[in-house]
Order: sequence, then structure tokens, then C-alpha cells
Amino acid sequence: MKSAAAEHHTSLNGVNVEELFKTVETVKNNVSIAKFRFRADNTWIDGGHNRTSIRNFYGAGGEDTSRKTPFILDADEPKVLLGTDRGANPVEYVLTALAGCLTTSLVYHAAARGIAIEEVESHLEGDLDLRGFLGISEEVRNGYDNIRVSFKIKADASEEQLRELVELAQKRSPVFDIVSHPVPVNVELKNS
Repeated sequence: MKSAAAEHHTSLNGVNVEELFKTVETVKNNVSIAKFRFRADNTWIDGGHNRTSIRNFYGAGGEDTSRKTPFILDADEPKVLLGTDRGANPVEYVLTALAGCLTTSLVYHAAARGIAIEEVESHLEGDLDLRGFLGISEEVRNGYDNIRVSFKIKADASEEQLRELVELAQKRSPVFDIVSHPVPVNVELKNS
């Protein structure tokens, strides 16, 4: 729903509000363009060090090849986990993805509601017990037992509005949904 404040701003919080509402209407009128397929290609380098390349994706009814240069993300393990610390480890990337998606969701929804954001900071912590990964205990899960997120937001909004934005960010964030609900993952070997 477009607020009166949002109608007076073409851009708010770095978000083109007019284009945001046009996109929402376009998707409402043609749900087939809502389907996206994102991709990542990974290559092992050495030990815990591997590199992911992200370039093209499918979305809005077609293949997007506008990225001329791929994004390169190095992953490794810290030295205490026998790595060479050449990049964040994969579970740290999960926290990064969650932080980025919650923040983006919060800022976009704030813009749609006409709320000007000055600053957003978040702090994330995840608890993980290595006994699962190391195969020492089947009772211990391999991944995070718990993730905690705290936000600091400076905005032209009441405390209640900020709480609503944080709740809305959780409700609408794709990564929050991915990490808080099981997602089918199919893994296969392709040697040919």
C-alpha cells in the first residue's frame, strides 16, 4: 500500500519508490515474471579454500546477462579449523546473506511506507557445535543451533514503526525463510 509520504518521493533510502510500486503491479499482473533462478559455480582451490563465481541468472521472464564481470567470493576456514583464512567460512557467509537480506527487506519496505532511514546496523551471531560436522555425535546438528540478530536503526520513525519494520523484514526476507524453514536440496555427482 502506497503511503502519502512515499508518493512525494521518487527515491527514498536509495530505493526508487516509483519503480518499486511499478514492479509490484507488473508482477501482480503477470505472475510468470516472478520466477527467478540464481546460480553459483564453485571450484576447490586447496584445503578448505574454494572460490565461487556468480554471474548470470534467470528472472523477469528471461536470462539476465548484464553482469560483464562475475562476483568472486572466496571461502576458507580459519587457521584453528585447519584453513588458511583466505575468506570467510561458509557458515559466516550464511550470516552475511541473512544480514544482507534482512537489511534490504527492511529498507525497501521502509521506503514503500515513506519512512526515511538514516542508518541501519545489524549484529549477527550463530552457535555451532563442531561435533556434528566432525561426525563425533549424531545427536548434534551439523549447522547452527541458534542465530541471533540485533538491529540498530536510526530513522524518522517511532519505536513501534521500527519494530514493525524488523518484523516485516523477517516476514518478507527470502534468506530468513531459507534458514528458518527446511528447503529441499538435491545433490548429485556429474562426472561425465
